[in-house]
Amino acid sequence: MVIFFFILPHLPKPQQKPGMVPPQSTEESQTSLLPPGWQSYLSPQGRRYYVNTTTSETTWERPNSSTWTPSSPGPQRNFQPAAVNGYHSSGTPVHQSEPVHMSLRKPTGDFQNPGSPSPGKKQSKESTITINCVTFPHPDTMPEQQLLKPTEWSYCDYFWADKKDPQGNGTVAGFEILLQKQLKGKQMQKEMSEFIRERIKIEEEYAKNLAKLSQNSLAAQEEGSLGEAWAQVKKSLADEAEVHLKFSSKLHSEVEKPLMNFRENFKKDMKKCDHHIADLRKQLASRYASVEKARKALTERQKDLEMKTQQLEIKLSNKTEEDIKKARRKSTQAGDDLMRCVDLYNQAQSKWFEEMVTTTLELERLEVERVEMIRQHLCQYTQLRHETDMFNQSTVEPVDQLLRKVDPAKDRELWVKEHKTGDIRPVDMEI
Repeated sequence: MVIFFFILPHLPKPQQKPGMVPPQSTEESQTSLLPPGWQSYLSPQGRRYYVNTTTSETTWERPNSSTWTPSSPGPQRNFQPAAVNGYHSSGTPVHQSEPVHMSLRKPTGDFQNPGSPSPGKKQSKESTITINCVTFPHPDTMPEQQLLKPTEWSYCDYFWADKKDPQGNGTVAGFEILLQKQLKGKQMQKEMSEFIRERIKIEEEYAKNLAKLSQNSLAAQEEGSLGEAWAQVKKSLADEAEVHLKFSSKLHSEVEKPLMNFRENFKKDMKKCDHHIADLRKQLASRYASVEKARKALTERQKDLEMKTQQLEIKLSNKTEEDIKKARRKSTQAGDDLMRCVDLYNQAQSKWFEEMVTTTLELERLEVERVEMIRQHLCQYTQLRHETDMFNQSTVEPVDQLLRKVDPAKDRELWVKEHKTGDIRPVDMEI
């Protein structure tokens, strides 16, 4: 009598299809001699093993008490640990025929070989945990994973799990958080461009007002060296207006326009990435649902096989032996179906894992590119501003020079010489 118990995340891997097995001996078939909750079965190779129907523990050794503790290390069933990120815990791929990308994989830890004689953690201890259809190493049974890029705080290492929505409306995928950051960065870039545009408008308006003021005729009749200095003040306004006009023009071509046009199709590209990763998550969820369905079917087949086995032991029906054969075949088929579903799930998770690493690294590169581009153009902005200040200083310098030359005495001399009407003073009239 053969029965396959599948204890996830550990899955049995039958080496051959079960055939006819010898009936149980009287000693082994008397379950009353076993501790409560234990049943005895034969493996496909004819070796007897024991199953605790309450805890799902399995062992080759016959349990001798209700609290089972192996007295000595013994052989165990040939279980194969569930795969994580497309790789078994030993680091070997699920299928050798699948494409292997070792640069994207990190072994999740070293497990005891299930076939080794040394004692290890009980097989009932789960080594993985599934959250939102994604399988992670169980923190109690696996060492901490090595980061893909340990010294860089890379996107590819820190956004695998989903995060609770602050509004309490469910969860947000880690990849979605990265996309939100990228879209926010694009929005910030747009706002920076709008800010520079507003500065350009101010500069243009300022230049226009300076040019208009330079044409004002107020105090145009001032004479002498002070008149020359005053005329230079008005001319400096016109020069300064030209400087600010050129500054605004360069701001538009060298800062605002590049900021606005950088990654024009960014939002469209982000949507493509979002849809691609979301589709892979949907496929993963579908495969996980298939695993759960197959697991449930296997449990039902095992219960049916166990019931018919018990009927044979108490000889309730002449057809029980034939029914057991059928139930055994169905149980085996259910086990094969579960293994196939798990395999397809692992393939889907492996594909999602690869695309997540590739895409998050690309998002990381784009973010660096965006920040560097903005830094470069803001440096250009400050350089233009320094140049504007220098040009403004050059327009004021002639005014300073002329103001230093203002000489009221000289002005008076020149004015007198030009406008004098005579230097003979009047005297008293004589009678």
